[in-house]
Amino acid sequence: MIPAAAKAELLARLGQRNVLDKPEDLVLYEYDGGVDKHRPEMVVFPLATADVAEIVKITGRHALAITGRGAGTGLSGGAIPRAGGVMVSFARMNRILEIDLANERAVLQPGVVNLDITLAVQGDKFFYAPDPSSQRACTIGGNVAENAGGPHTLIYGVTTNHVLGLEMVMMDGSIVRTGGKAVDAPGYDLTGLFTGSEGTMAFVTEITVRLMRQPEAVKTILAIYASAADCGRTVAEITARSITPAAVEMLDGVMLRMVEEATHAGYPMDAEAVLLIELEGLTEQVEEQVEQVREACLSCNAREFRVAKSAEERDLLWKGRKNAFGAVGRVSPFYYVQDGVVPRTKIAPTLDFIRGVSERYGLSISNIFHAGDGNLHPIILFDARKPGDTEKAKAAGDEILNFCISVGGSITGEHGVGMEKMELMDHLFPPASLDMIQGFKNLFDPECRLNPGKVLPTGRGCMEIRQKPLTAANTL
Repeated sequence: MIPAAAKAELLARLGQRNVLDKPEDLVLYEYDGGVDKHRPEMVVFPLATADVAEIVKITGRHALAITGRGAGTGLSGGAIPRAGGVMVSFARMNRILEIDLANERAVLQPGVVNLDITLAVQGDKFFYAPDPSSQRACTIGGNVAENAGGPHTLIYGVTTNHVLGLEMVMMDGSIVRTGGKAVDAPGYDLTGLFTGSEGTMAFVTEITVRLMRQPEAVKTILAIYASAADCGRTVAEITARSITPAAVEMLDGVMLRMVEEATHAGYPMDAEAVLLIELEGLTEQVEEQVEQVREACLSCNAREFRVAKSAEERDLLWKGRKNAFGAVGRVSPFYYVQDGVVPRTKIAPTLDFIRGVSERYGLSISNIFHAGDGNLHPIILFDARKPGDTEKAKAAGDEILNFCISVGGSITGEHGVGMEKMELMDHLFPPASLDMIQGFKNLFDPECRLNPGKVLPTGRGCMEIRQKPLTAANTL
């Protein structure tokens, strides 16, 4: 319960327009793109860094838990307020503060939508490289929190490779800056430490990012297969030929049929799998690589190799990929998206294992993933209205992630650990590594007020401090 005095102080600072506390409003903030829920007791909308600092101080005086939120598109429960308390939404801190094309930089508030960065500079032939599938909705603050990736991370890297500086509000209300427009700031890489910390150590209020020049030539390819195993083998074959595409995306037969029915992007309805491959660079280089990729695909039994003939055809193919999750919603009322990583050479056996999980649990599982870097996104279809179905979906997801660990992979490539995968952290890391992570959390958030109940497994996190004791009403 938020004390009346705390509510009064927050209202006095922000005004009624920037505070929500009615149940019908709060229900919109109890979930993200995952499957778990918990409702905040209040949502506040800061307009500037100074507002965030005051929110931290006010909630600190009343020992309230606080959780940050971007657009709510996350898929691991990172923005869910497990301990209730105050949710800080950055939706209204959404200004592009500076575009510096001469130095290839932009300075942004955390609520800026990812795609809007590119739209603001594409007329000058620049773009912002990290492109999560949710880029039309997700915000840069959430991308920084989760170290978001996207289809083109194979060549460009993930968010941390493009974030050069941060402004942050610490848990004592102080405002600090790390990095900046310079390429390599001296001292410890604090910008890198906070990028990907999942909103558990500080509130990010300003981000300096790298802009990139558009490539001279782009070719988009669709390789079609009668066998998912052959499709998976092709990724390693392309790499063996010393080619690094800008993107290599794989969709299995279940997924591509759902996508084609929804978007009519030109995917074959009778295939078992497809690869969506993009090459970028100088015109002559790209033309040569197209032929090398053609040879690689055909050597792995691709039944067809298509090169998009126009920008419109290219955009349509990517529309199918970027709208895949929406296409699943037309088929199943609920779905659970996983985010495991395996070495490229283990893609084919991992697909076989996922097929076995699907059969054992009696759940349909479709696959769409960033095949170039082995970042899989098995999508488990279930019906939460059926007793036990949600639990089955979660158990199936855990089996898949444990298999990823067993073949030298990880439990997340870009969605984060959040609350969804926190209990698997001790399957991936030894106790000493978890102690180090816990040490950082305790250093920056000693009272365990900021986004409690995330990342660290039960017993190592701070939910026990925030909730004394856990009750049926607040346990997820």
